[in-house]
Amino acid sequence: MADSDGEFVYGSDDDVVRTNDYGTRAKGKKRGNGHSGRGKERWEQGVQDTLREGADGRLLPDEDDNPEAKKRKRLRQDTKPFQRGIIRHVVLIIDQSEAMLDKDFRPNRYLAVLKYAQEFVGEFFEQNPISQMSIMGMYDGFCNRVSELSGNPNDHITPLRKLRDSRQADYQEPRGSPSLQNALEQCRAALYHTPSHGTREVIIILGALLSVDPGDIFATIRACVKDKIRVNIIGMGGRLKICQEICARTNGGDETVYGVALDQLHFRDLLMATTTPPVIRDTAPTTTTATAAAEENANPASLLMMGFPSRITEHDATICACHGALTRGGYLCSRCKAKVCALPATCPSCGLTLILSTHLARSYHHLFPLRNWSPVSWDRARKVASSECASCLTPFPPVPPSSPAAAKRRKSSAAANGTAHKRRDGPNNNSNTVDAEDPDADAEIVGAEAAASESSRYECDSCGCHFCVDCDLFCHEVAHNCPGCLSGIVKGGAAAENGGGGANGV
Repeated sequence: MADSDGEFVYGSDDDVVRTNDYGTRAKGKKRGNGHSGRGKERWEQGVQDTLREGADGRLLPDEDDNPEAKKRKRLRQDTKPFQRGIIRHVVLIIDQSEAMLDKDFRPNRYLAVLKYAQEFVGEFFEQNPISQMSIMGMYDGFCNRVSELSGNPNDHITPLRKLRDSRQADYQEPRGSPSLQNALEQCRAALYHTPSHGTREVIIILGALLSVDPGDIFATIRACVKDKIRVNIIGMGGRLKICQEICARTNGGDETVYGVALDQLHFRDLLMATTTPPVIRDTAPTTTTATAAAEENANPASLLMMGFPSRITEHDATICACHGALTRGGYLCSRCKAKVCALPATCPSCGLTLILSTHLARSYHHLFPLRNWSPVSWDRARKVASSECASCLTPFPPVPPSSPAAAKRRKSSAAANGTAHKRRDGPNNNSNTVDAEDPDADAEIVGAEAAASESSRYECDSCGCHFCVDCDLFCHEVAHNCPGCLSGIVKGGAAAENGGGGANGV
């Protein structure tokens, strides 16, 4: 029988041999969406899906091929100052079902998730040093606790490494199906004793397209809402209605906390986005005085007592109160003088929260984030005449001479990229005022702020200094301060609105 298009020949699970119209055989990945490329995943797309044509007929460079554009992608964040919960209690749940053995992530989903989970733990405690975390795993309808609730990142990274090593006794091979109801019930039990001044969050990494639940999961959802537990879900296989319902009910109707990863980089972005503390929502107005008094008594104080001990070094080793091990150094509790190994920690003797002043300062920048810097056009760079970065003194590319033809080409290129601002029509057509009646104006400004600058310069709106893309990334992700604003180069006291206190961020 002659070969026909779409006929499959039995082969291995990974490589499937398919014959085409020309009688030849080609090896490729199995697809369940037919022969059209419209339903393919991002990792299946070819070069033809990434080419874009400009207004002048020339091919525009792909954003993924521009290193500067890649760096600017990481700065697309909301910089509005919200009240956020900087003391967080988070439970990370990893799917360990047989669905995690799929190889759309390399080498497979399970090993890729364990790798990114280790990176997530380090980044989480870097951004939230006074928070606590626990890790659990779902398999065979059960939920197993991998690490206890702790504020030490080593307590979580070490078990994650053991899960990847098949020679370890704690190694768990993915098997069975997950259970969202059992996982949420386990999280409720783990977060039940946490204080009311901190947030209770659950982050679920789900690779399966089903959930084996022993009872009514909607009753569990109502219990999570009552206990003020927020659930974030990152899917790896597809979008599920029950996951959307869980996230919407536990986050006050916000469905943006549920995302489905398109590839490994997108999965990493979704996971790292959860390191930012959630916004504190206003509770619903109470109808009776008794209910209002009960809620006020449930959280009577707005201040939290903490201890700030100094490190000591002893001549003779003594037993620490946290692990019961002999150590020569540590920290003495400010209240009961019990010794703990590392900070931040909760005193095992008296329950006092022990931290360093630097931990509190690093958490404070979430409340007053550093505002995004704007890309600088060649016209703006020519007007300011900036020749080097105001922070690292790296020379900028030289400004090209101005000509009407070059200005026209830059204007058409910016319009083709979708990064041009919509301006009000004026007599000189040079107004920088955004049209307030245009509903797409805000979206275009956000796209312009996130795009790469044509002059490789980025300007702080408060001090007017120009910086390179590396300093832009470092100041927004590590320092959380503007060097120009901190050095006193401020135009008209604008820095008071950008972070507060005369400094651009904290």
